[in-house]
Amino acid sequence: MTSERAAAPTLPGQRERLEGRHVVLEPLDGAGALELAQVLRKPEVFAGGFGGGPAGLPGTDRAFADWLSGYAPGPDAGRSYLVRSRTGEALGTTSLYARSAERRSIMIGYTAYDPDAWGRGLNPDVKRTLLEAAFSRGFHRVVFEVDERNERSQAAVRRLGAHEDGRLREDRLRADGSWRTSVQFSILEQEWPDVRAGLDARIP
Repeated sequence: MTSERAAAPTLPGQRERLEGRHVVLEPLDGAGALELAQVLRKPEVFAGGFGGGPAGLPGTDRAFADWLSGYAPGPDAGRSYLVRSRTGEALGTTSLYARSAERRSIMIGYTAYDPDAWGRGLNPDVKRTLLEAAFSRGFHRVVFEVDERNERSQAAVRRLGAHEDGRLREDRLRADGSWRTSVQFSILEQEWPDVRAGLDARIP
């Protein structure tokens, strides 16, 4: 693959499911958002910065579903997914968003998993699935941005094989009104074969 390729990168279809080794990524809808309330409406999920941090935690499952439907990127902005196990268990959510056809770049984010699934090898499988979807559809650069306070997520992105590009100082507000500084990482298409091999070795 070279930077001279003329074809514009494309997103997966709006109704397209993405399949990993042990996970299925389904397009997120209202029913899925309500289902996710059971596994994501937890203080430990928001403590890492999801939803703008602890102050953003909705008070009820319905409030969470309504909030998530507006928070996650919609079809005009990207693709948002409900992450399921192969047996149908709802495990979390993630998104492809901020596509730039000119720069052939896209971001992966808005990711959160059920705390009961942490440490089970879920993230490498989900990220491999999304990265494959991006690079196979013509994107050159995949970007991740993580709250500088969220050391767990930063470590997870580094373990993917992503390069730390720098920090975006006070680039957005958290739910409590404080400024967030984001750590930015990226993976380039020429790095993808090695990154993919590393992820394959980590997914049981």
